[in-house]
Amino acid sequence: MTRTIFYPGSFDPVTFGHLDIIARARTLFSRIVIGIGVHHGKKPFFSDAERITMLQNEIAALPSITGTEIEVVTFDGLTVEAAQRHGAVAILRGLRDASDFDYEMQMAGMNGALASGLETVFLPASAGNRHIAATLVRQIAQMGGDISPFVPVAIARLLKDKLSSSTAR
Repeated sequence: MTRTIFYPGSFDPVTFGHLDIIARARTLFSRIVIGIGVHHGKKPFFSDAERITMLQNEIAALPSITGTEIEVVTFDGLTVEAAQRHGAVAILRGLRDASDFDYEMQMAGMNGALASGLETVFLPASAGNRHIAATLVRQIAQMGGDISPFVPVAIARLLKDKLSSSTAR
């Protein structure tokens, strides 16, 4: 029986924290649908296509011990609707600290009220990743700092190239 979990986020950019949560969820679920949220009121640093490519490239590099199927999609609207559309039994959320927990508990309650059959599964960030936030990674990169401890080499290169091309204009 396929057990699908939906992992929503902006993934702007993909970090070691995201990849850690995905790798660990592979041991719990037979299918992971990674949902890149598209919010029409926000302008992400990377385009939808760039974020899809980043995720697909990085998850391809994960060892395939479990045989878990991983799919990357975009969605707009409610997370619960996207999760249901993809046959998910649960929504996956990573927790870095107590403030994440408080916010995510509120979201889990709201999502539970909107879709009572859809569970929320929390995975705590591994100790080495608890401090990583994509927003901070972008800020460090924009100020010329070293982001190699927070993202894979290919992502750091993409971020640097994108920053270089945006300042050249």
